[in-house]
Amino acid sequence: MAKRRAKPVFDPCPPGQPGGAYTPLTEAELNAIYDTALALLERLGLGEVPERLRGDLLRVGAQEGERRRILFPPTLVQEAVDHAAKTFVLHGRDPARSIEVGGNRVHFGTGGAAVQTLDLDTHLYRPATLADLHDFTRLQDTLANVSWYTRCCVATDVPDNFDLDVNTVYALLRNTTKPTATSFTLAEHVAPIVEMLDIAAGGAGRFSERPFLKAHISPIISPLRFGADAVDVVYECIRHNIPMSCITAAQAGATAPATMAGFLAQSLAETLASLVMVHAIRPGYPMVFSNWPLVIDLRTGAFAGGSGETALLNAASAQLSNWLGLPSGVACSMTDAKAIDAQYGMEKGLTSMAAALAGGNLIYESSGMTASLLGASFEAFVLDDEMHSHTYRALRGIEVSEANLGFDAIVDAVLGDGHFLGGQHTFAAMERDYFYPALANRDEPRSWAQNGAKDAWSVANARAREILETHRPEYLTPEQDRAIRQRFNILYG
Repeated sequence: MAKRRAKPVFDPCPPGQPGGAYTPLTEAELNAIYDTALALLERLGLGEVPERLRGDLLRVGAQEGERRRILFPPTLVQEAVDHAAKTFVLHGRDPARSIEVGGNRVHFGTGGAAVQTLDLDTHLYRPATLADLHDFTRLQDTLANVSWYTRCCVATDVPDNFDLDVNTVYALLRNTTKPTATSFTLAEHVAPIVEMLDIAAGGAGRFSERPFLKAHISPIISPLRFGADAVDVVYECIRHNIPMSCITAAQAGATAPATMAGFLAQSLAETLASLVMVHAIRPGYPMVFSNWPLVIDLRTGAFAGGSGETALLNAASAQLSNWLGLPSGVACSMTDAKAIDAQYGMEKGLTSMAAALAGGNLIYESSGMTASLLGASFEAFVLDDEMHSHTYRALRGIEVSEANLGFDAIVDAVLGDGHFLGGQHTFAAMERDYFYPALANRDEPRSWAQNGAKDAWSVANARAREILETHRPEYLTPEQDRAIRQRFNILYG
């Protein structure tokens, strides 16, 4: 089995750099959006509330409104914010790969439910398969800037919902020890899958002691109503101590206002409603405040994940969440491009940098996704990983110190050789302050041509193939694998 590629000893751009320098909203604007969100929750509230949740919400101070809508007084919302988990650990099965969520630290990861894979051989899209899911999982296992891994594609060749959920989690367990995440189609799928997680953790009840998988759940359906199946999943996840990302994914101009301020107000209200729901069930339970603004092209209805509006709205969402002191999750570094081309690079760079600079704690969909989230690409994974290094380097900023200001080095260069090449000051900065890409080409044109005139797509294709050919992890023991296969219908291997 090939070893994971190591970061350099002096890593100039490690994950977890601080964000927050980009603040698209003023203090007055933050307050205005928050006040509107509170007014929506107090006067309009949420509809289609499942009865079990209705009772729990009324018990903590929610109120019955017209048309059986549940209203959330501002004091209840503020109580939920005050008691929310502000930081918590997303565990990896390998403890060295765990990350802390919250504060101002930025981590790129994955997400999505692509139904198509950009094929390594044909460079065309085809239905995503279970084999693809395993391959994507072991590919990203080698990528240092993917801090946690959520399935990026749906295995369209697994038709049964329970088997799909089971085989998705099995792919995570088999191929990575990073923090992971998945979705549960129905609440009754949670308990049996926890049995599988317990097998990987070393015995009954062991997973809940140190949960290394979180759930992605969308309990709110925009505009402003609950989804019964997803709410049931929330209850089951809390019962089994599975951390959650409660995701609001409204679409501007479709399921939320087209104006950006109105969109942010409604989307914030919906994500706050998820927080109050969790607070009513178990105060302080670990929840990523995943307020994901999605944009559509209002001329056609097509998704516009690589737009400047997406960059702005997700940055503003991250700012709002962090302003409230809540662990933030946003969806950026998406692209509407189908090919690995100039559109791909422009859209990914724009949206991912904006979300990172704004301080999004967990930036979902940020690795491997193409074609407006309909596709996933092996080449995109390795290219995005390198892009994240550049972003982390930008976030790290400039360390101003007496040594770094280099007064003596300037004097020596001016009065000596007339340049800084080969100087000790330069040598010290070389590895500490600069990132050197492995994929991006910095040759002059003649050398580039002599070496085959390769574009980024072909270079990334070769790198992805190399990883898939050599990195075959064995993160389940034979005994664990056998126990899982005896209990579940595992369709791979």
